[in-house]
Amino acid sequence: MDLYIFIQLVLISGAATSAMTWFSYFMSKNYRKLYRDPVLLNSVLVQMNINITTESKNNLGWFLHFVIGFLFVGAYHIIWTEDILAVSALSALILGVISGIIGIISWMFIFKITHYHPSIGFREYYIQLFFAHIIFAAAATALYFLTLIMLIVTKAFFTV
Repeated sequence: MDLYIFIQLVLISGAATSAMTWFSYFMSKNYRKLYRDPVLLNSVLVQMNINITTESKNNLGWFLHFVIGFLFVGAYHIIWTEDILAVSALSALILGVISGIIGIISWMFIFKITHYHPSIGFREYYIQLFFAHIIFAAAATALYFLTLIMLIVTKAFFTV
């Protein structure tokens, strides 16, 4: 992977993860529920009795949230560059659904192995998590498409 692609994926994943997070925070505020993944990750870290400061656990929760977003976008990139799916609205929906299912299964596993049982309605949390991943995939797909357009235009006008 060259530096341009790495930077492209970091920027796309940062923006897509932020879009997903904003949706989760909106849903959390709107329904007065804890749907904020970084906060839940932080709580899981607290539950695991990791010997670091509370601030470090909070920062680690956010860092892990964005790293996971980067891994998803990296997987999308491979799917698109290997022509498994085209960069399209349909692929955004397909990837969002798959990512949502992976996200739900991952959180179920995390809650099970850490014995952390937050006082949230799990059914509602998983439903919003599913739609948050569709938003993530839609944002990632749109931004990936835009960066491809920018690359094509740049190469067309600035050839050496």
